[in-house]
Amino acid sequence: MKSVNHYLSNYRVFLLLCFLILTGCKSLKTVDFKTPVDTSNKPIDNQVKQTYTLSEIGVYASNLFDGARLNGFEKKNDSTVTVIIKPENGPINNSAYYAFEAWSDSPKPFYFTFKYPKGYKHRYAPKLKVNNKWSLIDSTNVFKEDSIVTVKVDLITSRTTIAAQEIQSSTDVKNWYTNLIRGKEDYVSLQSAGKSTLGRNLPVLSIGMGSKKNKDIIVLLTRQHPPEVTGYYAFQHFLKTILDDSDLSNEFLSKYHILAFPIMNPDGVDLGHWRHNAGGVDTNRDWSVYNQPEVKQAVTYITKTMKKNKAKLALGLDFHSTWYDIFYTNKIREGTSLPNFIDDWFAALENHIPNYKVNEASGNSTKPVSKGWFLYGHNAVGITYEIGDATPRKDIEIMGRTSAREMMRILLNK
Repeated sequence: MKSVNHYLSNYRVFLLLCFLILTGCKSLKTVDFKTPVDTSNKPIDNQVKQTYTLSEIGVYASNLFDGARLNGFEKKNDSTVTVIIKPENGPINNSAYYAFEAWSDSPKPFYFTFKYPKGYKHRYAPKLKVNNKWSLIDSTNVFKEDSIVTVKVDLITSRTTIAAQEIQSSTDVKNWYTNLIRGKEDYVSLQSAGKSTLGRNLPVLSIGMGSKKNKDIIVLLTRQHPPEVTGYYAFQHFLKTILDDSDLSNEFLSKYHILAFPIMNPDGVDLGHWRHNAGGVDTNRDWSVYNQPEVKQAVTYITKTMKKNKAKLALGLDFHSTWYDIFYTNKIREGTSLPNFIDDWFAALENHIPNYKVNEASGNSTKPVSKGWFLYGHNAVGITYEIGDATPRKDIEIMGRTSAREMMRILLNK
């Protein structure tokens, strides 16, 4: 018979294991906001993936690709179809996103009239992809009658993509960051924060030279909202500048640790959603209790990195798009990690971009958005970095490069 001491020893081991499990399963620190938002899962209306065939007029359309949005395709007359576009669910803001391929039996001009549910209207000027090259549709081929928009496209026998914004699927994003970090593996580590609801990867780039211990962390986020591609382009140029192997970037990466999340909502992006993830939720309203896996896993990753390296979060930039270029900031500055950063950064942008004037809207976050999470959760500076829907690509490049360069200079001199 086994001794009492043996059983007591096993019991102590059992208690220790229970303690370790419970300790390891501690919930994340939530962040309170003045105006809470219910971010529990909501039903979504999945579009039917198919090829639409109008054989009597020899015209076809398809949404059989990642990033597509097409809910119906109906003949109006021999030269015009009605394109039916619906959001994934509601209520939702007016980000009336669409993307589909169209072609015909023979080359001909053709008209597409957009139809949205009541309360929503056309927002994005169409972009066309022909022979793998994107271009903005000529304004002379866009016709408005009250709130109804019709566009004229010269269809050909091969497929033309007609989209609200250039398609940047999760695969496109992966191809971009894979090429960006090639040859930089000594100081850029490609990791994963976890998986989305539908099992897509949530990549994160951990960037820094030498030891990460005790180094302030800067977090970069983008693609919380699927159609906001221009903000993603600014993120690309921003990150590319940080990794350009200049004396400035090398000095900066020796002092700071960057965590860059290049696609926060891969499900919504690939499903062609107007705004939400596969749970039917705006992820940029979930930075409080973390109901959605994308936000929960990003927060978990950031929190674990901080604890592991005994580091603090100093700055968070979340790249988005809206109708015009604008920075949304928190009014609280004094007592934060970088109390003078915003004023210094904006002054530097105006000094280094010709004829540029910063458009800032300052107000302390009341809803659970990322910039509020940075402030209330970590006493860090949080900024929502918005690029206009129609801001020219060259201007986005200048903005992305300059804002990254001036951020590095300011933080190195603080």
